[in-house]
Amino acid sequence: MSSQERQKANEARVIHLRPIEAAPNSPQGKGKREAKEPLWRDVVGDVLRRERLAQERTLKDVADAARISMPYLSELERGRKEASSEVLAAAAHALGLGLSDVLSLAQTRLAGLPRARPARASSQGEVRLAA
Repeated sequence: MSSQERQKANEARVIHLRPIEAAPNSPQGKGKREAKEPLWRDVVGDVLRRERLAQERTLKDVADAARISMPYLSELERGRKEASSEVLAAAAHALGLGLSDVLSLAQTRLAGLPRARPARASSQGEVRLAA
């Protein structure tokens, strides 16, 4: 066995669970630019930040009123953390909103975004995992 064959045999084999999509500028992906559906935490964070800025309030002011840390509120607004319902309600109340107001604003924002097309199901080479 040659050294190249030995090296190749020792390399890890990668099995992709999702199909690898071609880059938009590559020949395979030319013109393919599908809109990604946003994460809920991104939309809710954006709603919180927009409302806070519309009220011309600081992160510290709202975080103190909500009784959460300023860095945590910042992470919520940037979509880095997923807020529990209690934290989300506290942040909403600190902004003078109800939880239903924040959810309604988030829903309105989602409704205005372009919809992502569902990926076509293909039974060939597909791996499905069940939890």
